[in-house]
Amino acid sequence: MLTISHVGRRFPSGTEALRDASLYLAERDFVALLGPSGCGKSTLLRLIAGLDQPDSGTLRWQNGPPDRGDIGFVFQDATLLPWATAEENVYLPLRLRGQFRDMAMPDVHAALRRVGLQGFESARPRQLSGGMRMRVSIARALVTQPRLLLMDEPFAALDEFSRHKLQTDLLEVWRQVGCTVVFVTHSIYEAAFLARRIVLMTPRPGRINREIESTVIPSAETRLDPAYAELVARITHGMEQALAGETLAGETLAGEPLGHGAGPGT
Repeated sequence: MLTISHVGRRFPSGTEALRDASLYLAERDFVALLGPSGCGKSTLLRLIAGLDQPDSGTLRWQNGPPDRGDIGFVFQDATLLPWATAEENVYLPLRLRGQFRDMAMPDVHAALRRVGLQGFESARPRQLSGGMRMRVSIARALVTQPRLLLMDEPFAALDEFSRHKLQTDLLEVWRQVGCTVVFVTHSIYEAAFLARRIVLMTPRPGRINREIESTVIPSAETRLDPAYAELVARITHGMEQALAGETLAGETLAGEPLGHGAGPGT
């Protein structure tokens, strides 16, 4: 889908957020960008979304830049319109595209059902829990049926129970929709549970140090699976070396395609 080659980004303040970052995204991939706060994860996500431009390097889309609506973005905060219902919040991207409300409602209601919010169409954000507000945000990102879903630490502010539930539900949505997901997190456990490819980043200026491919198939029992614990240990060890700026012999360097990995049907 996308090849990112030697990308750098320095802000007008002089802060160098990214340096020589290379990465590829395959169709139907689920990639986690993992690293410490301030390492450029969100900056890279914004570059992919087209919300910012690199100072160096290239982003090359296989079939040309995505059309409007082909990319969905979920931020750390749900960023809902406080005066609007869940239904109206999800309708917003379609309204901005000029789609009439009556024509859009079947897609809006389908998106809300997909995230488990049927029956809450008329609820306003203040009437919803933090996890439910995030579900509305995810539904809003999905309503345009994007090929690429970008998520910037969307579960970071939630309690552990809500976070685990939403992680499981997100994987089910990914399998149903079949889009590519890039998920930013600083949680090793979250990256290990969700992603098929875990990309490790160094402290600022952010470089992509390496990636680890997961063979764990997520389920309700995954967190008790020794294979999951082993993956967490591998990521932890790799992250320690990435933080120290070391490379690990035998580990996959991010940006070197190995194939498409495990798709949503596995």
